[in-house]
Order: sequence, then C-alpha cells, then structure tokens
Amino acid sequence: MTVADTVLTGARVRTLDPRRPWASAVAVKDGRIAAVGEEADVRDWRGAATEVVDLGGATLTPGFVDGHSHPVWGVDMSDGVGLSAVRDLDGLRAALATAARDLPPGGWVTGWGLDHNVFGDHPVHRALIEDALGGAPAFLRLYDGHSALASGAALAAAGVTGPRTFAQRASVVCDPDGPTGHLVEPAAMDLLADVVPLPDPAQRRARLLASLHEMAAAGLTGAHVMDMQGPGVPELLDAIEADGHLPVRLRLAPWCMPGIDTDGLDHLVALQQLHGRQWRVGGVKFFMDGTVEGGTAWLEHPDCHGEGTDAFWPDPAAYTHAVHHLARAGVRTATHAIGDAAVRHALDTVELLGDTGRFRHRIEHIETVPGDQLPRFAALGVAASMQPLHTAYTRADHTDAWSRRVGEERAGRAWRCRDLRDAGAVLVLGSDWPIAHHDPRATLATARLRRPAGAPDTAPITPEQALTGLMALEGCTIHAALAVGEEHEAGRIAPGYRADLTALTVDPVTAPADDVAAAPVRLTMSGGHVTHRG
Repeated sequence: MTVADTVLTGARVRTLDPRRPWASAVAVKDGRIAAVGEEADVRDWRGAATEVVDLGGATLTPGFVDGHSHPVWGVDMSDGVGLSAVRDLDGLRAALATAARDLPPGGWVTGWGLDHNVFGDHPVHRALIEDALGGAPAFLRLYDGHSALASGAALAAAGVTGPRTFAQRASVVCDPDGPTGHLVEPAAMDLLADVVPLPDPAQRRARLLASLHEMAAAGLTGAHVMDMQGPGVPELLDAIEADGHLPVRLRLAPWCMPGIDTDGLDHLVALQQLHGRQWRVGGVKFFMDGTVEGGTAWLEHPDCHGEGTDAFWPDPAAYTHAVHHLARAGVRTATHAIGDAAVRHALDTVELLGDTGRFRHRIEHIETVPGDQLPRFAALGVAASMQPLHTAYTRADHTDAWSRRVGEERAGRAWRCRDLRDAGAVLVLGSDWPIAHHDPRATLATARLRRPAGAPDTAPITPEQALTGLMALEGCTIHAALAVGEEHEAGRIAPGYRADLTALTVDPVTAPADDVAAAPVRLTMSGGHVTHRG
C-alpha cells in the first residue's frame, strides 16, 4: 500500500467485519481505510509525514452514527430556556418567571424540551403560565417536537384568534374562550414562525458548529438528518466546509408534506443531487402520523381520550402515491410512523412496490406495533429506526402521559426493539436530537438497560425488549449503514471503507452498559479527519 496519512495503533479493533473480526492497528489514507492489521504491520504503513496515534488500549469500532437526528433544525428548535428538567407546573412557572424578568424590552420567552407529564391531569393551556410571564409573549416547544404552547401575547402577535384548517392533520386547540395556546403539529406551530425570534445567521452558524463538535466529542461520526428545515441549509453547510471540515457527516432527508403536487415531488427528486464533502441530501422524510401525547398518533383503535384514529395525510392514498413517485425516481424514503395503524399503512405502501421496494425504505419511531407486523419488516426489506432514549418519557408503572393515553395493552408492547431484531429486521438506533440527547453512548446503554444510564433504581421499560451489547453497537454502525444503502462503504472497519471511527476506553459490547454511557472517548475520526482526541 501507499504511505498512510494516519495510523491508529495500540487498540483493540472490533471491526464488525466477519472476514477479520479483530485487529490492533488501522491505516488511513485519503479519508478511507487503507489497511487493517497488527502492530507488526505499522512499520510498513508509515512514512515521514504519517501521523501515528497510539490509542493506549482503547477499543476502536466503526464510527457511531445517529440514525435519527435534527442537528441543523435543532439549533432553532432548542433556542431559549431548556425545560427538560422541569417536573411540575410550579417548576415551569418559576423557570418562566425567571426568564421573563431577564428579557430586554420587546423580548420573547422561548423554551424547549417541555415534558407533557408536567401538566399532569390538566390540559395543555396558556392559562397555566400567563401569570408567570408578566405579559411577555412566549413560545414553548414540548419535548415531542410536534406541539407547542403559546401565550396569549404570542398568539395575538401572530393574529391567531381561532381554529384553522390545514392540508395536514394539525390543529389550533380551542375551547369556548378561544385558542388555548396549544398548537399541535408543524402547520399549526408554523403560524408563529414569522413572529418568534430566531438566532441571527452568525449565532446560528456558531451554535451549529459547537453542537457538531459536541457530537464528535461524544463519539459521533455521522447522523441521518430527518429534515432540511430552516433557511439556507445547503448554503450554511457549504459555508462551513469552505472554512474547514464538517465534524459530523450529515445525510439529509427533506420533508414531503400533504398537499404536494407532481412539481413538488420532482423538486424533491432534484434535491438529491445536492452534496458537499461531508454532507449530502439522501432521501425524503414523510409523516404518517404525529405523537401519542398530542393525540395525533394514528392508531388502529382510539386512544383513551377517544382520539388517534386519523392519519397525518388526510388521504392516506396520497401518501402512497407520493412514496411510489419518489421510489420510481430512485429516491429512498423514511416515514415517521408511531402508531400501529401508521406502521401498517407504511408497510402496505412498500409491499405494493414489490421487489423494487426492498432495502430502499425505512420507518421511524415505531412506538407501538402488534406482533403480526414484526415479520413484515424483514420480509419487505424495510428498516426499523428507533430511539431508545425516548423510553425516558415513560414509566414502568404506566402512570406517564404516553402510557395513559395508549392504554395498558399497547403500553405493554412499547418500543419493541428486541422483537424486531429477533424477527430479522434491520434496526438502526438514534436519538432524535433535540428531542433526546445526542450522546451515542447513552443510546447504546439505554438500548441494553431500558432505563436511563446511571439510574439503577429506575424500573426499566418493557425490559424484555433490551438489546445485547453487540446488537446495540450494530444499530449505530452496520445497521445504520444498511438503512441508507451504504453497507459497502460504512459500518465496518475494512479496507476501502470510509475512515469513520470511534475509540472508547471500554469495549461497548462487553462492558457494563452503565460504564459504556460514562466511558471517555479516546478518539473520533470522520472522513479521515480526527474530530476529537481525548
């Protein structure tokens, strides 16, 4: 081989390559893995300009990939006061009162990560927060990313005085006195898009870069980005790459929404040509439903509030038509489907494509699904994409908002990760950042524990759905590659594969899961560039 740019040595290399499962040294050249071998091979790989990195006994694996994330849009979504630690209404009002006191004249209180469980048995209503705001406009995103709470002043600024009709399933929730401030699904939240302040372009770029560096420091080398929301995303990424290296490889899937016409679908096809060195558009994101807590998950039987029986696409056949149009153009799709009816319809849509649909489509979230649907994922070649950290919003005793809404039977089959793996499905794991934290070590640990890492006193959620250490690692590596058709260049450590690599001080497969969550990251490499060194 030619002289390597970088040689990684002193490692336990867990390659996930069945032809050579273990090694102790890796050579990197021009962003690709040039050779995999042992310490004795290093002298043949190095030259005067080769950087040799001794990993000091760390375990080197294929680079961790977040299978579902929103790193660019998340910068806008996570603006303002972080509310994820708030546990009750008193805590929420105290946090908002503090934020309101610190506002400049004309300022807004914005917040994110607000847990539905904070409201207890109360409906989500602006009356619960108005007195804490002192008249300031406020826009608070709930943790699911599909709903928000707006104050009266915020609604007035946007001219929202009553219910609206949308092309997608969305609503401005109203009571006899008018809008409650609860805005459900993107179209309703977008009514305030022109009045809610956003970071200026320089702040936005700086926050995005800081966030991507944090991801790299946690071991992430790539992310499947389930949107292309926000102003000028391709231009923003190009500008960052003009000045240096994007720390995390990004694969973006712009949204396809109800009401789209043929020209709109063809525009989505054309977007697939956009790319940079470390980013590209690769696929299209659909929504078949919303969320359980918002009453918009599409369920085969109503939830405990009598809701959840409608699809996000008012005409589900239009969704099927749109998926098939894109599939004929060679475009991959990812469909948000939380409820059992949504999952079934997405699978039915792929089944109608026949063999041409195999290994081209994926379903996101899959929070509750009956057993008869599990074998269909492998049979149809549909990847399952799930987020273990979302279990933190539920409780083993089913007293949380999600479980109470779906009822005991459906809560008892929540997030069936292990059942899907055992049924032969490709199972890619992600975080859905900023809905949950992006740290892949926490994802790996929670997939095995079914509870938050470092919280042994917390009862696990459906513990029979726990993955093994190897399954969890595969979900962030080779299965992530399979889900996007990159299995021949990513997800393993083998010659010719991309040099996307992560080194932890512990073996993520065999170390106790709580230890994996806290393990230092010795090195992260994306595209042959060292993006973090610990």
